[in-house]
Amino acid sequence: MHTRRTLRRTRTGLALLTAALLTAACSASGASTSATSASEATLAALPRATPSALSPYYGQKLSWRDCGVPGFQCATMKAPLDYAEPSEGEVRLAVARKKATGPGKRLGSLLVNPGGPGGSAVGYLQQYAGIGYPEEVRARYDMVAVDPRGVARSEPVECLDGPKMDAYTRTDTTPDDQRETEQLVDAYQDFAEGCGADAPELLRHVSTVESARDMDLLRAVLGDEKLTYVGASYGTFLGATYAGLFPDRVGRLVLDGAMDPSLPARQLNLEQTAGFETAFQSFAKDCVRRSGCPLGGSGTTPRRAGDTLKAFFGKLDTRPIRTGDDRVLTESLATTGVIAAMYDEGAWPQLREALTAAMKKGDGTGLLALSDSYYERDPDGNYSNLMSANAAVNCLDLPAAFSSPDEARAAVPDFEKASPVFGEGLAWASLNCAYWPVQPSGEPHRIAAAGASPIVVVGTTRDPATPYRWAESLAAQLSSGRLLTYDGDGHTAYGRGSSCIDSAINTYLLRGAAPADGKRCS
Repeated sequence: MHTRRTLRRTRTGLALLTAALLTAACSASGASTSATSASEATLAALPRATPSALSPYYGQKLSWRDCGVPGFQCATMKAPLDYAEPSEGEVRLAVARKKATGPGKRLGSLLVNPGGPGGSAVGYLQQYAGIGYPEEVRARYDMVAVDPRGVARSEPVECLDGPKMDAYTRTDTTPDDQRETEQLVDAYQDFAEGCGADAPELLRHVSTVESARDMDLLRAVLGDEKLTYVGASYGTFLGATYAGLFPDRVGRLVLDGAMDPSLPARQLNLEQTAGFETAFQSFAKDCVRRSGCPLGGSGTTPRRAGDTLKAFFGKLDTRPIRTGDDRVLTESLATTGVIAAMYDEGAWPQLREALTAAMKKGDGTGLLALSDSYYERDPDGNYSNLMSANAAVNCLDLPAAFSSPDEARAAVPDFEKASPVFGEGLAWASLNCAYWPVQPSGEPHRIAAAGASPIVVVGTTRDPATPYRWAESLAAQLSSGRLLTYDGDGHTAYGRGSSCIDSAINTYLLRGAAPADGKRCS
């Protein structure tokens, strides 16, 4: 359960989510938007005919081999590094599948992506989707995943080694003076320089548009006329981008925990900050009703509980506490640990225990474990490339939220209004792309995907990472969007216990019957 949720959630902290978007003129991908105004720009479809220069890629044959995971096969797919210059180099992308088990007629391939950006789709397939999706879905579809370029097994971007990542994740993101501000800027610059040194060419070609084009390559190579896809969190933006570029090739698309591509980075980060506050208030209401809640007793308001937690963070800012190993729990690590538990209400008991140990016993082991799971740090101090890929995609796809510390500092009051608990830290976290070594190639835009088959957009009313309003907006932008609402907590809705949601999505995937627009479930 927790492994699946870790893989599916959108990321924040020092690599706060920003939407990956497209440029108004021509990008390196060769796609364009149809208007110059960011607020009015709309993603334009690519020509239906495949350019002759891409024929070798579309005509390639995959050589499937054993993955070392029972029931799964793996292969390597080639894609052009730069779709505008296909002859100038290529990237090798990791693909995995689990063939349809039957009974029933095979419906084709079902591609899945867990989000991030930076989450391993292959890992998600092998650890959850290929074994945990409804049996009737797995019976009719080959379950397939491709790690996007720069992610996990697909030529991963690596910015910092384990010890340097440890230092990076504990960097103070609530600077109190000029010295601490300079330390934070130094951390962002070191991280960016590490990424630039590791993959100077690839770093220019890890955009969401390019990954969406890679998905069309995979669709063709697998022999599917149209794409069937389930994307969660950032995976919704990837799927919506595919629909915008290739509307005539849209099969059955489920976009769960939707992002809004029309928002600039600052607004995205501000609204996500408010989403975490909404989730925290739900957690606080639940916590104070239970005996021993470290945030207060029965009758304590969520705002008072938040004040208590914020005061605890403030103490850690000056005096970190011990953990079960040689590391200490800092304010930034504790904040990340709390945010990690906001993605899934199933983690609330673990968070209560961790906060109780930290606040009452001075033991930060539990909160550090939550933070480590969020950053995908293993017990030996090794990190996955999640945070590196997250920044690489985000900082390429959208202009930075802030260009200087002064801009971040000036925005703190707005972020604190959105979340008294998390606002200050998340405002400063939005500065990370200001120092990126590659200029962004994207801008905010709308996605209409005119002519596409019905696309199911799923929103959760108290989703912390992708606020419900984003699902409403994306469903309205898509010409064939169908909004499916889950009235509940946590990030994403499919496979989280709502028989109403699951039935609607399964019916769509198996029979092609999309739910009525506006359908609500609890």
